[in-house]
Amino acid sequence: MLRALSILRELNRQQTTTVDQLHRVTALPKPTVMRLLGTLAAAGLVAKGERGIGYRVTSDVQTLSAGFHGGPLVAEAGRPWAADLTRRLRWPAAIAVPDGGRILIAASTAASSTVSPFHATVGVRHSLVTRALGRAYLACCPEAERRILLRLLAASPNHEDNPPKLDRVVRAIVATVRRQGYALRDPKVEPRSSNTVAVPILQGASVAGTIGLSFFRSAVSHRMLVEELVPALQQASREITAAMDRLQGQAPAPP
Repeated sequence: MLRALSILRELNRQQTTTVDQLHRVTALPKPTVMRLLGTLAAAGLVAKGERGIGYRVTSDVQTLSAGFHGGPLVAEAGRPWAADLTRRLRWPAAIAVPDGGRILIAASTAASSTVSPFHATVGVRHSLVTRALGRAYLACCPEAERRILLRLLAASPNHEDNPPKLDRVVRAIVATVRRQGYALRDPKVEPRSSNTVAVPILQGASVAGTIGLSFFRSAVSHRMLVEELVPALQQASREITAAMDRLQGQAPAPP
């Protein structure tokens, strides 16, 4: 992923860039440069330059910046509410933000939960397709962004990101999450002894991130899930959105 980002960063610096230039600047072998360009092209982020000379970024690359400023902001605004969830419900809470074609844990209370199924998870990247925090984002983000994410998923070699019949799988996830109002982890992925429930953190027409609670399946009934955990997450999500609005209102205007 970091190598692909280095390619995108260099492409973004000039109108058209050749493979030789990318090879020299990134120090990546030319076969690696070609393979990464192919992946980025399949995701719709890169295209051949005019007359087939070199490569350039497409306008779709702008969608990757949608969550960049929101990542630190949603983590800052959300930490007190994540901590409050864990204090009241005991289960560890996590806040996640989009990171390319995956979801990144930006804040976690796993270390302060006495019943956490996991160790600290900050910085871990999870699948948008199989994990609750990713599913909540994938189902609730704007349609144009979801199309970009689908291209990235389709280019991924990871079976969690790119299962057979990906389009059909994603349509089912979107329908289920929107109907229920929350997302759950795919029961087929490990660890099967635990589960995660997550909801989106909305900001205007976009999704700034997601917030979820992880728990042992044997300790939480379906009734407890829908009557206690989900309403608590939805309230925390609303509070985080309000906190982000306050933080942005306090930010100084750009020069």
